[in-house]
Amino acid sequence: MRVLPFYAALFAIFFVALSVRTVRLRRSLRIAIGDSGNERMLRAMRVHANFAEYVPLSLLLIFLVEAQGASSLLVHGLCFCLLVGRLSHAFGVSQTRENYKYRVAGMTLTFVTLGTAAAYLLVDYLRHWGA
Repeated sequence: MRVLPFYAALFAIFFVALSVRTVRLRRSLRIAIGDSGNERMLRAMRVHANFAEYVPLSLLLIFLVEAQGASSLLVHGLCFCLLVGRLSHAFGVSQTRENYKYRVAGMTLTFVTLGTAAAYLLVDYLRHWGA
């Protein structure tokens, strides 16, 4: 396990940054819970929540890919794809005048990461199933 810990640390820092941003916005807008109908608050909450929804499963799948002996190039590729995807998504959704290209690109890269990791694991399992 040589590649994933580096990226996991980057994702943890990214998550903390999104969390701090959301907390600061809550404090400045004096919104204790929910979004109070404030679009900026809603967008900050959704960026944070969407990250929390997709990144853990993605990292788990990438961990399993790396544990199965995949090349470090593949693991770097999956991690980089996820990182760029999450950055793009966070940027796009954070804009009140959203350019949907960033959100679409972010979700596409996230789904490519999930799908590629899952496919690798399924193929690897089936290849060794009869052995």
